[in-house]
Amino acid sequence: MATLSSYVTGSWHVPDDEGVPLHDAVTGEEVVRISSAGVDFRAALEYGRRVGGPAVREPTFHQRAALLKALASYLRERREELYALSLRTGATRGDARFDVDGGIGVLFSYSSKGRREMPNNTVYLDGPAEPIGKGGSFAAWHLCTPLRGVAVQINAFNFPVWGPLEKLAPAFIAGMPSLIKPAGQTAYVTARLVEMIVESGLLPEGALQLVCGSAGDLFEHLTEQDLVAFTGSASTAQKLRTHPVVAARSVRFNAEADSLNCSILGPDAVPGGREFELFVEQLVTEMTVKAGQKCTAIRRAFVPRALLGDVAEATAARLAAITVGNPADPAVGMGALASLGQREEVRRALKALMAAGPVVYGDPDHVDVAGADAERGAFISPILLRVDEAGRAEPHEVEAFGPVSTLMPYTSAEQVIELAARGQGSLAGSVVTGDAAFARQVVLGTAPWHGRLLVLDAEAAKESTGHGSPLPMLVHGGPGRAGGGEEMGGVRGILHHMNRTAVQGSPDMLTAITGRWVAGAGRAETEVHPFRKHLEDLRVGDTVVAGPRRVSLEDIEHFAEFTGDTFYAHMDEEAARANPFFDGRVAHGYLIVSLAAGLFVDPDPGPVLANYGLENLRFLTPVYPGDELTVTLTAKGIDPREGAEYGEVRWDADVTQQDGSSVAKYDVLTLVAKRGG
Repeated sequence: MATLSSYVTGSWHVPDDEGVPLHDAVTGEEVVRISSAGVDFRAALEYGRRVGGPAVREPTFHQRAALLKALASYLRERREELYALSLRTGATRGDARFDVDGGIGVLFSYSSKGRREMPNNTVYLDGPAEPIGKGGSFAAWHLCTPLRGVAVQINAFNFPVWGPLEKLAPAFIAGMPSLIKPAGQTAYVTARLVEMIVESGLLPEGALQLVCGSAGDLFEHLTEQDLVAFTGSASTAQKLRTHPVVAARSVRFNAEADSLNCSILGPDAVPGGREFELFVEQLVTEMTVKAGQKCTAIRRAFVPRALLGDVAEATAARLAAITVGNPADPAVGMGALASLGQREEVRRALKALMAAGPVVYGDPDHVDVAGADAERGAFISPILLRVDEAGRAEPHEVEAFGPVSTLMPYTSAEQVIELAARGQGSLAGSVVTGDAAFARQVVLGTAPWHGRLLVLDAEAAKESTGHGSPLPMLVHGGPGRAGGGEEMGGVRGILHHMNRTAVQGSPDMLTAITGRWVAGAGRAETEVHPFRKHLEDLRVGDTVVAGPRRVSLEDIEHFAEFTGDTFYAHMDEEAARANPFFDGRVAHGYLIVSLAAGLFVDPDPGPVLANYGLENLRFLTPVYPGDELTVTLTAKGIDPREGAEYGEVRWDADVTQQDGSSVAKYDVLTLVAKRGG
C-alpha cells in the first residue's frame, strides 16, 4: 500500500518507514499509509523563511490576489476529483461540497479583499497618520509588514480542504509562506489538494509546504517570526499553546477549538410557526451535515420549557426521515464518521451525557445503514438527548463530536444567557426568534462568550447561510474553550500575519517611507496641471492650488433654490444668528465642496477618467457671504490597478478661507488612465 508523501524544501519526500494505515470510513479498507519519518523540520522552516518568504513578499497585495484568484479557478475546475476522494472520509456529496466549495470560495473572497481593500503595494497603512508635534514637523503612522517566518497550520480532520485553504488565503495575501500539517484521518484529501496546487505552478517557489504524519520536532524550530494556526480539540490547543518554544519566543498562536455551541429558540415561537420550524430544521442540519463533525455544530439546544416536548417530537420526526449509509448513494442524507476511533470517542462522550438525561431519538450502539456494513464503517445514528434539568453539568462540559445534540429548557432570557455562558466560550451561537427585544437582550448577554452569533427569523432565513457556516469576511473563532483566537475576518485575517509598527518622523520622511503623502510634507506645484498627467507621470505630492473664489449671498440662495436645501441656517438671518455655532447665514457645506471642485478641475478631456467618491469629509469653519475660498489639492496616494488600464489616485483636498484657516478637508478619489490606456 502506498504511503503519503510530504512536500518540503521544494520536492516530494517519501517517508523512511512504512507508516500507519488510514482506513476508508465507509468500508474499513486501508486507503493509504501516513508517516513523516525522515522529514527535516528545521530545514523545512528554514526553506520557507529563506526561499518562500522573499518570493511571496515580492509581489504587491493586488498581484498576490490575482494569483489566489487564478488558483481558485484552477481548483474549481478539478473539484470533482476532491468530491470523489471525500467519499472515503464518510462525507456525502453535499458534505464534500460544503468542504471543497467552501475552501475554494475563501480563496475567491480573499482575492477580492486583496484587490479592493488592500493597496497595490507591499506595505499596508493602518489608520491615518497621527500628527504629534504642534508645529507640524513631527508625525507618526502605523504600518504593517508581513512576519518574516512561516505560517504553520495544524488542521483538524473534519475539513481537509476548507481547513488548509481558509488559513492559506490570508497568509498568502499578507505575504507569508505556509506549512500545512493535516490531521491523519483525512490527510489523503489534503495531500491531493496540495498536489493540485503544486501542479498548477501558480504559487511562488516555497510558498507552500505539506507535512503528512506526525509534527515531530517541528515546534522546537519555531521562531518569533513564525505563526501557528491550530484547529482541533481544546486540550490539544492548550498543549501546543504552552509548548516551551511557543511561550519563550512569544510565537503568535491562533487556536480555533471545538466548542459547545448553542441555539436558542425564542419565547415567541409556536409549534408549526415559522421560527419554530426554522429552529428544528437548523438543528437537524447541524446534527447531520458532516455527520455532526463540525466545530460549529449545535451541541446545546435551548427551548422554552413549555415547548420542550414539541421540539423533541418535531426534531425526532425530521431525523427519522434521514437515511444513514454509504455517502456514494444520492439517497443517503448522512454518511459515516471519519474513523472507527472517532466513533468510539463519540460513544464514550455519550455515556457521560446520558447520565444527565435520556435519548429521545437514536441508538448509540445501533443504526440501520444503507449500502454499507454498519460495523466495518464508522457509522452511528443521530442522537438527540433531552435534559429536563438544564443546570446539570454534563451538557455544558462534555462534547460528543458527532451527530449529537442535547435539548434543554429555559424559563427566562436571563436564565438562557447564563446557560449559554456555561459552555465557557463558543465559536458560534444562534437565536431563532421574531422578537427583537428578546434577540437584543440575548445577543448582548451572550456576545462576550461567542465569536459569531446568528439571529434567525423569517426574513433573514431567505438568505441566511446558516448557523454553522463560517464566512471569510467574518471572524471565525471564539473566546475561552473555543480557543481564544480568530481566523479569517477579511482584512483582519490578513493583518494577523503582519506586524504593526509605529513609525515616527518628519512628514517628508514618513512620505518617503510609506509612499503616501503626509500632511506637512512637501508639495510640488508644476506647470502641468496634475489632471493632465497620466498615472505613471504623477508623483505623490503633486499639487494644484486654485482660487480664491468669493462666496456671495446670491451663490447661497441660488444653491438653495437649485437643490431644494433651504435649511434655515442658509436662508434665515435671524434664525441663523440664534444658532450658537453661527454669526449669521452660512454657505451650504456641499456648496463649498462644489465650488472647490470648480476651482481645481481641469475641464478638458485628459487622463482623469472619473471621480468616484469623497472620503473623510469634515466641515471645520463656517463660510459666510463675502468669504474667499482657496483649495489646495495634493496627490496623496497612487495605486495602479493590476491588469487594468487605469489606477486610483487619492487626493488631499484642503479648502481654506482668506485668513488661511481650513473650512473643509476631505479625500477625493479619482480613476486616472495609464499611458496608452
